[in-house]
Amino acid sequence: MKQPYEVIHEKGVPIKAWTRGVPFEDEAKQQLKNIAALPFVHKWVAVMPDVHLGKGATIGSVVPTIGAVIPAAVGVDIGCGMMAVKTSLKAHQLPDNLFAMRSAIEKAVPHGRSAQLRGNRDKGAWHSVPEDVATAWAVLSAQFDVLKEKHRELKNTNNLNHLGTLGTGNHFIEICLDEQDAVWVMLHCGSRGVGNRIGTHFIELAKKDMEKWHIQLPDKDLAYLPEGTDHFNDYVEAVEWAQQFARINREVMMARVLAALRQTLGLAFEAHLEAVNCHHNYISREHHYGENVIVTRKGAVRAREGELGIIPGSMGARSFIVRGLGNAESFCSCSHGAGRIMSRTQAKKLVSLADHVEATKGVECRKDADVIDETPAAYKPIDQVMEAQKDLVEIVYTLKQVVCVKG
Repeated sequence: MKQPYEVIHEKGVPIKAWTRGVPFEDEAKQQLKNIAALPFVHKWVAVMPDVHLGKGATIGSVVPTIGAVIPAAVGVDIGCGMMAVKTSLKAHQLPDNLFAMRSAIEKAVPHGRSAQLRGNRDKGAWHSVPEDVATAWAVLSAQFDVLKEKHRELKNTNNLNHLGTLGTGNHFIEICLDEQDAVWVMLHCGSRGVGNRIGTHFIELAKKDMEKWHIQLPDKDLAYLPEGTDHFNDYVEAVEWAQQFARINREVMMARVLAALRQTLGLAFEAHLEAVNCHHNYISREHHYGENVIVTRKGAVRAREGELGIIPGSMGARSFIVRGLGNAESFCSCSHGAGRIMSRTQAKKLVSLADHVEATKGVECRKDADVIDETPAAYKPIDQVMEAQKDLVEIVYTLKQVVCVKG
């Protein structure tokens, strides 16, 4: 029987890539070879079918390590992930024109980002923090005070004013329909400005440590923190906090979106039938192949046997609620989405506004030039991505968006 993954083995541990039938750029392969050559990687590097070039470490990579952690293998959007809720609503209960629904969501959740000019207020942040956001922050504030005392660089960050906000780029809020015409709410976001600062800060600290110890690396962004050092302990503590921020951020947004829908539709509905809230940029302590390891997933979702996850497509493509098959060779992981096939710059050059409008036909969303970098053509075909990982997950629900909110 043909194995479901490709093996790359040049120096260090092997790379097992679930990339059959999907594009896999040479630059990403080289990044993975750089990671595989590090002496503390356990067994092999697992690569998901949505793999593509990232800063330092490759997006779509699962890296188990012993005795060290690579901050760039998590990235700077720490805790970024997905949340999906199935409601008791059916498609026929939605209005024919969904613009008012999209507007209500956009009003309920700050999104996007304003140019940071003097005196200009950022539309993507709270200026007067609502009560529900302040209540959610109370769970996070004490530990953040501890982090700020240790690392003063975290003091002047967007933290409370970014809790419950969407941001920009590939982050989104969607209203979707499943195969039975049930209405779902799905959203994608992470730890926002404060998580970005945590990630950037510790990547830089790791680089300085490499210089201090005269450690040569194939890529400076792969600087690592040895276990037992102060920077290692502080990083793990900060990442765990950022992951909690990200999870609560999604929960706050979800509650606000559901409230906006109830008000707009004038209908009472249930929204706890089935919910998923999973990270795809994060650290986890796990046991694999006889060892306790630190697993960094950057653009990958944990998919233990029976565990639910979310694999979104793009602004015009289907998304999937999946159940993990517990494949040990992938370290119980699957892809976090379709994965980019074009850079943002390439998409803006190669995709016309007319192409974007056609690709998002039937979806109530932004159809202007500023979101072309997120157009469906910028992503790998989601059906090919799902086919390449059919030994990692099984599909539970197939979702198609009817509303998409982008920053």
